[in-house]
Amino acid sequence: MADPIKKVVLRDGTVRYRFVTDGPRKADGKRRQITKTFDTKKEARDEWARIRHQSKTGEYVASDKMTVSEWVDIWLKGATVDVEKNTIRSYTYALAPLKDLYGHLRLQQLTEEHMDELVAWMMTSGRSGNGVGAYSVELALSRIRSALNEALRRKLVARNVAQFTRVPRQLRKAQAKRKAARKPWTEEEVKEFLRGSKTDRLFAPILLSFLGLRPAEVCGLKWSAVDLEAGVVKVEMTRTLVGHVVEEKETKTEAGQRTLPLPAPVLQALKAFHARQAAEKLKAGEAYQDAEYVLVDKWGRPFTSERLRYHAYRLMREGGVRKVRPYDARHSALTFLATTGVPDTVLAAWAGHSNAAFTKRVYVTIDPEHLRVAAAAFDRLLG
Repeated sequence: MADPIKKVVLRDGTVRYRFVTDGPRKADGKRRQITKTFDTKKEARDEWARIRHQSKTGEYVASDKMTVSEWVDIWLKGATVDVEKNTIRSYTYALAPLKDLYGHLRLQQLTEEHMDELVAWMMTSGRSGNGVGAYSVELALSRIRSALNEALRRKLVARNVAQFTRVPRQLRKAQAKRKAARKPWTEEEVKEFLRGSKTDRLFAPILLSFLGLRPAEVCGLKWSAVDLEAGVVKVEMTRTLVGHVVEEKETKTEAGQRTLPLPAPVLQALKAFHARQAAEKLKAGEAYQDAEYVLVDKWGRPFTSERLRYHAYRLMREGGVRKVRPYDARHSALTFLATTGVPDTVLAAWAGHSNAAFTKRVYVTIDPEHLRVAAAAFDRLLG
């Protein structure tokens, strides 16, 4: 048998070693020829032997330019056939971090190190800048493994790089420690903040946060979803910044789409804000960007949750109140509802959850003042 490794001399005198061999046939049955060039004859011979062996055993993976983002979209299309809309949202949301960080890479470039970095990023920064829980990370990893297993079956990758990726115990502990250190505002702190923010231009959208809406839901709210006559608001869309791209989409789950009655102070503030925007639009003329969002600046430009966060931090600083995450307004609101006797099913529906136990476990924070209610009950029993 003739030596398959050929010596090649380049114009500058450099010596390289090249081979051309047959790989496994393409999906359409056509012949697949593979050409490789190396600096040494040994490297070329080793690679030639590997390709020949893997072609015979069916293990060979041909080079492919498909990106991570392209493959995720293909997998999602096949994996979500004949499933509930809620399931499609769940799968898409779980795989979004992978696309955000590594969607531009070729699928075959993904490594175990990328998966470890993804886990660390999700738990410390996440999509909102505050990190997501270990459960959400595990869910994302489960979907990633499924997508890569299918890529492996189709011989698009040589291995599933997420197969053995786990959430490190150290990250779990660090996240639990951060969570324990976070304490949402008490009822008195909420009142103090709102008193100091009453004259702020964005007082009405801020009040929506204290109804338990997520920052992305406040940013995604349009006036078409607010009925000022009936006094209700429909929570349907979210608007947030992912990387450097603004992402607008429906709420994560079907339960997240809800219609909430507006308390009188919030309704009054929204009416005043609506009238103010009309005046600002008239004053700005053609320069006004009429995007129909509730949360906009005086030129009609909509906010992202990041911009809302910075605005809230400024108000906290100017009002001299303890700094918390704007998202914690949701915790404060749901804690208030839970500790004032609102039934669990109503609490979950208000929060946009389908599971009341989850709402209470994650969002309700009991402090010593709340326990005084229990002490008062014992007064009646023991007195």
